[in-house]
Amino acid sequence: MHDFSFKRGKLYCENISVASLVKKHGSPLYIYSHATLTRNFGLLDNALSPVDHTLHFAVKASSNLGVLRTLANAGSGFDIVSGGELQRVIAAGGDSTKCVFAGVGKTEEDIELALKKGIYAFSAESEPELVRINKIARRLKKKAPIAVRVNPNVDAKTHAKITTGTYDNKFGIAFEEIEGVYERAARLKNLYLRGIQMHIGSQLTDVGPFEKAVRKVAPLAKRLTEKHGIEFFSLGGGVGIVYEPALASGDAKWWCSTKRKTLLTPARYAAKLMPLLKPLGLRILIEPGRFIAGNAGILVTRVEYVKQTGVKNFVIVDAAMNDLARPSLYDSYHEIVPLTQKPGDHLKKNQVSSDVVGPICESSDYFCKNRMLPKVGESDFLALLSAGAYGFVMASNYNARPYPAEVLVKGSRAEIVRKRQPVKQLWASETVPKWLK
Repeated sequence: MHDFSFKRGKLYCENISVASLVKKHGSPLYIYSHATLTRNFGLLDNALSPVDHTLHFAVKASSNLGVLRTLANAGSGFDIVSGGELQRVIAAGGDSTKCVFAGVGKTEEDIELALKKGIYAFSAESEPELVRINKIARRLKKKAPIAVRVNPNVDAKTHAKITTGTYDNKFGIAFEEIEGVYERAARLKNLYLRGIQMHIGSQLTDVGPFEKAVRKVAPLAKRLTEKHGIEFFSLGGGVGIVYEPALASGDAKWWCSTKRKTLLTPARYAAKLMPLLKPLGLRILIEPGRFIAGNAGILVTRVEYVKQTGVKNFVIVDAAMNDLARPSLYDSYHEIVPLTQKPGDHLKKNQVSSDVVGPICESSDYFCKNRMLPKVGESDFLALLSAGAYGFVMASNYNARPYPAEVLVKGSRAEIVRKRQPVKQLWASETVPKWLK
């Protein structure tokens, strides 16, 4: 459940009407709920309470300083994949010693920065990376904390572009090779073998693949504990969210309808995995992103035109694929609702099959196709729900479009946590060669 709801027919984020935020800050506009971020963090944290554990929020999911500070204040560590993300965490007031550094292409500069800032561990994804980290650690006269990422070859049954745990993916080292890798890594004097890590994919809505992977890797983790004294086992992230909730009438909130019985909750996740993890006696790490932030954010957009072609009803809005790329990249679903709920909106006779599209000169610039939506007109506003994860972080300036603003809401308070990008900033770092002047 999240903290966006209709009150007296108006969409609210916590105690503030979304329309009032758009009136003040314009559109497109990202809006985040502080209560949802902290509640979702707490649900996962409590579910893992039977074991020693830490949560490391995946910065790649939502990296605004306001979001990161909210989670740092809740006690979160962070999962980072670049030196830039590490510096973001520090700028937000996060603890660098509670960061784990993943990714297949860490540069020498990334590694050096992470060692100087004292991160908790690197999740190393290849033997050449281990050699590089050891070399840099030796130069800095440090011991680099390491967890090798094992690829368990478990199909997460999720979208092909966000699965990471099979041998067709670029991530990690094959399960059969891991023990040999640890043996060789143990001979590198500036490495400290601290743990083992896995991650099988994103947006999993069934605990089965997690359970299969843990059953496969847990005995390996036990052997590595006995041979090398590792301290932790990281399960990665991947717990999914509901993108297709039913919009209840009246002042009720959105609830999962057809998927409610099979929704992967933290309680169900823990119930299956705790019996497998407790006997290991290791600290358990998880690296959630989407579960914490996905339903904590929306993107609001203004209807510019309604264009009818005789075949299609196009709702043309001021947001575009550069603001929210997921539908164009993955054909992903985002619930779309008007900011004002009118009586009978849910009735088919008051709806029209619509394509909600943006202004970018690409046919892939759309948010939905052939979806039954309430009738809207020019200057109305729509909210794209579940946009808090992999939303703004994937934004670009394509078509010379500035980044939208971001707002964080806590109760009856709201504050801009990213100003709308000025157009002139788009070329502020560019120059015209002197020989062209």
